[in-house]
Amino acid sequence: MSDNVPVIDEGLTGARHARHARHILVLPDRDAAEEVAEALPERFGITQEPQLVRDALAGEDDAEDAQWLVVIEDPDGGLDATALDALADEYDGWLEAE
Repeated sequence: MSDNVPVIDEGLTGARHARHARHILVLPDRDAAEEVAEALPERFGITQEPQLVRDALAGEDDAEDAQWLVVIEDPDGGLDATALDALADEYDGWLEAE
């Protein structure tokens, strides 16, 4: 009889690869985005500095009408998306679904 054992493909390095994730928090203004970025290391243990990006709304000419994105790289895929969404919600923002 043969063993019916599932095979796990570990690639060329023999290591299992965690799922890399990128989380995008959408905030209403720059101040909120900066405050969220400052809170991330303490609340989530993030060591890599998140990227802040101004996202002008389509069709809007006024520079004030822009959302700010906080882009968080999560190489281990270990950040809790629900907790990130809750943090963004504290600043009238949300976690963008990918």
